[in-house]
Amino acid sequence: MVGATLQTPLTAKLGCRYPIIQTAMGWVATPELVAASCNAGAFGFLACATSRPEQADADIRKVKELTDRPFGVNFLMEQPGAAEIAASIVRHGAAAASYSRSPRRDFIDQFKAAGILCVPTVGAARHAEKAVELGADIIVAQGGEGGGHTGIVPTSLLLPQVVAAVDVPVVGAGGFHSGQGLIAALAYGAVGIAMGTRFLLSKESPVPAATAKRYFAASVMDVPVTTQVDGLPQRVVRNELVGELEASSSAGLLLRALRSALEYRKLSGASVGELMRAAFSMQQSDKLTRAQTIMAANAPILIRRAMVEGVPAEGVLPSGQVAGLIEDQPTCEELVLRIMQEAEEALGRLCGR
Repeated sequence: MVGATLQTPLTAKLGCRYPIIQTAMGWVATPELVAASCNAGAFGFLACATSRPEQADADIRKVKELTDRPFGVNFLMEQPGAAEIAASIVRHGAAAASYSRSPRRDFIDQFKAAGILCVPTVGAARHAEKAVELGADIIVAQGGEGGGHTGIVPTSLLLPQVVAAVDVPVVGAGGFHSGQGLIAALAYGAVGIAMGTRFLLSKESPVPAATAKRYFAASVMDVPVTTQVDGLPQRVVRNELVGELEASSSAGLLLRALRSALEYRKLSGASVGELMRAAFSMQQSDKLTRAQTIMAANAPILIRRAMVEGVPAEGVLPSGQVAGLIEDQPTCEELVLRIMQEAEEALGRLCGR
């Protein structure tokens, strides 16, 4: 059986067939993509970081209708309605909860009491140590090659650092798309890999064709890190909007951020008070500047323009550098099976078989 020789602590803990995680990409990791990933043998995370509580609850229920495999839910612990989303995660018995910024011990304790695994993503060894102190069961270590908000340490350096720093299983993220990469991650001491961009460019992904075309056209040099989207380092496919943002004045960026904040309020259904409390929590936990806090609403709104509305020139396209190596759009089942076959072939070569 494919993958029989590659069972790891990740497959044991999460209950998936293969040591592969599909990450929770905003507006992309829909119930349909998550279910397809899980049915293919990977472990999928549902994206709820931009969802209203009632939408998150409906999406969790939808995943359960589409698959009987275990899955996880990702959300921001400071987002409006976070307590209600956490309650839905517990009520529906998701296998895991993932998060990154602003972890809250009360939510983590709630998950652990319900037997839900806590799987945060980190970009530095010290963040991994703090996450384990707070109760993390599995760490996803994302190197600088990864898409969206990312750090500066390459995966090949970050992964062994994190493995050495903590005593819980570690998953590698950032730059993975093949079976050879899976074997490399295992060699570094990881228990599996997490992929976003590779699943984003699968057949079950909801990304509009016009937006997917921009990803396929990108080379590895076309996926830089910019701080002009929301004030934090974010890896994206370079496009017209990124060029415009990088050429904008501070006043222009502030005006755009205020417009995004108004649009986000309408989209989220949150009150001004809820948004202010969320912004203050994020500013304190993540040590953001006032400008970064104001710009925070830009990312979900501008990403939605590309990922939902299908206007890539006017939106943000979060991406790992690996987009420059991806040339096809397989189903999740085809993708996962191919990765596992490549991994076993690579392992066989290394073992002289």
